[in-house]
Amino acid sequence: MDLNKVMLIGRITQDPEVRTTPSGTPVANFGLATGRVWTDQAGQKQEKTEFSNIVAWRRLAEICGQYLRKGSKIYIEGRLETRTWDDQSGVRHWRTEVIAENMIMLDRKSDSVGGQRSSYEPPLPEEPLAGPSASISTEEEINVEDIPF
Repeated sequence: MDLNKVMLIGRITQDPEVRTTPSGTPVANFGLATGRVWTDQAGQKQEKTEFSNIVAWRRLAEICGQYLRKGSKIYIEGRLETRTWDDQSGVRHWRTEVIAENMIMLDRKSDSVGGQRSSYEPPLPEEPLAGPSASISTEEEINVEDIPF
């Protein structure tokens, strides 16, 4: 049995860019920064930030484009996918992305990013967002103690 599952909590690095495919399907792209802090063997505080490329499709893409802004704190759940392409000079490129299947906005209602509120309580979806088990949670905060790792 295989498992391809990604769970990230971080801040958006730029406003989501929403486009439409030639077949009319909305797709949103944005970056997510996730930080880590630890103390090294010498007792010095160390910090490292990882940057992930996030891709959301269909209704989730529309929601991301409408409600997320640079600096918004979110929880993203999805899967890793790597795509390759050759540029005009024949050089092969690789890009690993997180294909978002679920998103929870973690900013409080009183928090604002860029002068706009960044929290959103979505209505219950009438149709699946990205698959049979895709959903949007209306939780505003995730308690770190509730995360199973």
